[in-house]
Amino acid sequence: MSETKWERLQAALNATGISIREVADVAGLAQSSIFRALSGQTKAPRAETVDKLEAAFIALVTAKMTGFRDTLSSYGYNPLKHRNDELATHMTELNRTRKYFGTDGIRGRVNSFPMTAEIAYRLGMAAGKMFMSSDNRRHLAVIGKDTRLSGYMIEPALVAGFTSVGMDVRLFGPLPTPAVALMTRSMRADLGVMISASHNPYADNGIKLFGPDGYKLSDEVELAIEARMDGNILDGIAEPHALGRVQRVDDAQYRYIEIAKATFPKHLRLKGLRIVIDCANGAAYKTAPAALYELGAEIFTIGVSPDGLNINEKCGSTKPQAMAEKVKELRADIGIALDGDADRLVICDEKGQIVDGDQIMAIIAQSWAEKGLLKGGGLVATVMSNLGLERLMTSKGLRLERAKVGDRYVMEKMRDGGFNIGGEQSGHVILLDHATTGDGLMAALQVLAVLVESERPMSELARQFEPVPQLLKNVRFTGDSPLNRADVKQAIADGEAALKGSGRVLVRPSGTEPLIRVMAEGDDAAQVKAVVEQIAGAMTA
Repeated sequence: MSETKWERLQAALNATGISIREVADVAGLAQSSIFRALSGQTKAPRAETVDKLEAAFIALVTAKMTGFRDTLSSYGYNPLKHRNDELATHMTELNRTRKYFGTDGIRGRVNSFPMTAEIAYRLGMAAGKMFMSSDNRRHLAVIGKDTRLSGYMIEPALVAGFTSVGMDVRLFGPLPTPAVALMTRSMRADLGVMISASHNPYADNGIKLFGPDGYKLSDEVELAIEARMDGNILDGIAEPHALGRVQRVDDAQYRYIEIAKATFPKHLRLKGLRIVIDCANGAAYKTAPAALYELGAEIFTIGVSPDGLNINEKCGSTKPQAMAEKVKELRADIGIALDGDADRLVICDEKGQIVDGDQIMAIIAQSWAEKGLLKGGGLVATVMSNLGLERLMTSKGLRLERAKVGDRYVMEKMRDGGFNIGGEQSGHVILLDHATTGDGLMAALQVLAVLVESERPMSELARQFEPVPQLLKNVRFTGDSPLNRADVKQAIADGEAALKGSGRVLVRPSGTEPLIRVMAEGDDAAQVKAVVEQIAGAMTA
């Protein structure tokens, strides 16, 4: 099989004019192993060598295509045929090179580019083919989803794509994103898929992919999948007798409940705790209440009646007011709010005060440090996390490493630095000892363990550090990005100089919309506001 792929790769190289040397350099391969095949000493390189060359070739062609597309765009011509793709001219540089994938999978309004059944079908074919090896065995993709009505459209389209290339499929039904990641690895699947738009309203949906190790795919792999989606998608489809088979996994939720419960210290129980749990009418509407109840808590539920249209509607981690009011009404000890796919959370104390992801990470990290469980000498947060968290970690002799926004980038830095705690201010908390992505329920269980052991009210645990005044403003734009203008660059430099030593400035383009996020923080709230307004004003001038 590798010889056929080798011959096809050689033909593609000849057609594009790209040299094998270029491809070998991108793949990081020694050229000697390839030239023996080119000179006729061997029929073809080893199968794994050909696979690396093919992936490098696709990435190289994709980069060249992007260059040509940008060149045409400079002449006012958009070569992309789909009318919605014209939005790409307003996006960041990253999104102009990534046609389908954003910062966290593929996401958008249902039945509009790129969230259509056709694209889901092509994605299933392309990703399925890429993750199928030459091994003589059945290959497997597993699929979970949240409770959106559109999941009934996206799921069968993906199934059709996977089965058409000969990949078997197991369907979980509604299941949290972290559970899908865990089940991908535990079931020895080749690929995991979560259909969800996370905290977005029901009209949006998305597709997240996980590799066989349970981790989200790299930018390079996503680009290679995009290239396959836009290429000859029928190349490599299965013969009729080799089509994939589909089954439902009826016990997926129960498996995850047991996995989550196992992360709670075995010597502790939640008996006597009154907990309000808000599941956002999303993927965890059965699993989270069941896990908390089985660990001994008295639970009161919100957002556990999904109807396909009410996910994240006036509930969940992005709208925690309902949870906070219920906690005060019922005199509960703590409130926990998840988002639609349950990979993030926020908490409130018994007084209804909201506890964000920065404070949650501080609670867990200090507890683990005291028990000798903290790895990496600290934790990983994003550039958006509050400066107060960084100062707290430093005062405890611990480190805070910052990553780009996105739990995927937090995870990459965690793995590189040997950290086992990381996350985002928004409530994505990754506990690498237990999960391969953010898990709202597991993070909540770690906070509950500290609450039980300390025998203190949540209001005393909630304020681990005093947040530094922080202000974020989104500046929407049309046409070219204002970040390239000299006056905007000067305004940013002036802001950085004003806050030097007492705060910081962060200006970054959105990964999903034509807007720029301007954030500043420092000890002087008035100065922070002035800096943000100065930079935002320069962008809109």
